[in-house]
Amino acid sequence: MNPRDIPREAFHASGAEVQAIDFGYVRSPDQDSATPAQHPVVIVGAGPVGLSLAIDLAQRGQRVVVLDNDHKLSIGSRAICFAKRTLEIWDRLGVGQRMVDKGVSWNVGKVFLKDEQLYEFNLLPESGHERPAFINLQQYYAEAYLVERALQLPGIDIRWHNKVTAVQSRADGALLSIDTPEGAYQMDAQWLVACDGARSPTRQMLGLESKGRIFQDRFLIADVKLADEANFPTERWFWFDPPFHPNQSVLLHRQPDNVWRIDFQLGWDADPEEEKKPENIIPRVKALLGADAQFELDWASVYTFACLRLDRFVHGRVVFAGDSAHGVSPFGARGANSGVQDAENLAWKLDWVLQGRASPELVNTYGPEREYAADENLCNSTRATDFITPKSEVSRLFRDAALHLAREHAFARRIVNSGRLSVPATLHTSPLNTPDTDAFVGTQVPGAVLLDAPLTKQGQPTWLLRELGRDFTLLVFGSAPAWAHDLPGVKVLQIGIDVIDHQALAAQRLDALPRTVVLVRPDQHVCARWRTPTEAAVRSALARATAAAV
Repeated sequence: MNPRDIPREAFHASGAEVQAIDFGYVRSPDQDSATPAQHPVVIVGAGPVGLSLAIDLAQRGQRVVVLDNDHKLSIGSRAICFAKRTLEIWDRLGVGQRMVDKGVSWNVGKVFLKDEQLYEFNLLPESGHERPAFINLQQYYAEAYLVERALQLPGIDIRWHNKVTAVQSRADGALLSIDTPEGAYQMDAQWLVACDGARSPTRQMLGLESKGRIFQDRFLIADVKLADEANFPTERWFWFDPPFHPNQSVLLHRQPDNVWRIDFQLGWDADPEEEKKPENIIPRVKALLGADAQFELDWASVYTFACLRLDRFVHGRVVFAGDSAHGVSPFGARGANSGVQDAENLAWKLDWVLQGRASPELVNTYGPEREYAADENLCNSTRATDFITPKSEVSRLFRDAALHLAREHAFARRIVNSGRLSVPATLHTSPLNTPDTDAFVGTQVPGAVLLDAPLTKQGQPTWLLRELGRDFTLLVFGSAPAWAHDLPGVKVLQIGIDVIDHQALAAQRLDALPRTVVLVRPDQHVCARWRTPTEAAVRSALARATAAAV
């Protein structure tokens, strides 16, 4: 079936039905072209990162081809924790509410040692944010809603059963060789974006290598569907050395459809094939849930992991995003979430370059910005993994001491690391930032993602992030100077006039006073701020933020 003929209801069906959707092969006119067809952007990989990028570009009016060698959504729950920042990005892409409606929202986590709770934490302790800290949602649902959205946009051409077999990179683009059920053809991409996962065939075809650490431990994922509501709240629970799985760790998460994700640490000597057998999984699950628990095994997998990244994410006109650029351990939910942030960072830059509004140097800034973010994620992921799986007796003694102290002492809780959960990187070193010339306090420094806040507009509730423009936004606390309205491609949002900061949270979070001005990028990162700016200062910051003055 042509994917555009798939009834919309299919994307809203049960998990098994969604995973069974077959995206039929459709012959492209490109396959009959005497010379390789030219396309401005080609994305390899129809996962969450590739689809998010394609939707963002299409919403900006760009034409995009997405190539995927498969014809189905991902099988199994895979990435399940989607962070507040990812939801905010998906809000802008038109799918955030759909994800939240289906997903399981949560903010609270608990850490246990043996059978005793050490402490709990709240990842979003303050009010005044539209989205929760996280939702849990099986990856196939997330992909289904993204595909559904992509099919609504005329600018996106998703080609299933299209396997890239060769890439020739040039200074002005890349020539792709593609295999299909009806033979091979070639395509010329002005920009090629590889979102083809941790094993990235594109990376291999270009002779590039990710470098880093490979961890010698194995974990079992057991997704179990309970017959009844489980006796667990909707929280993240992590055990060190629990009595039901001694000397190892266990992680428990709730997913939609009353499915529960359980990660069992196994140790490096475990046999993956043996551990995946139901007769070995079920006793482990019963030890946790209770001997009388009624459940069915929904999906199982055994994984090892590595913390790796490419030296550079931009290689001429070939750009890497998501797992193809960087890989982290699953503890901390930093894989898919950082990949979607890659997509958001890249989309507006590609759009501006393709429109001729900026030079290719703007796309080049994607490299250092997202490499910086990847390093932060890799650092946190490595620390968490080392804490969870100590590799020496000294490391284990340190970890166990920290765990015991955490019962009573707050300082020790900061040492305990069960996977510091994904937060967006503040791009402190970005060349697109304009350094402060005025004094501010708080976290909203140039390079930070703008924090959300509740507002009202014409008497109706709204949110700060929803009121930002597609390109740059100039937030003005009070009446904007006349010159502000003449800035090209800039939406002027006057706080107190266009929208009302009725709880004063926007002003509080931005440390704003009357006449304070904040310049926000298309990807919702703060890039400059002033107490009382001049037109020249704002124009200079805009030039810097689009790499025209870097």
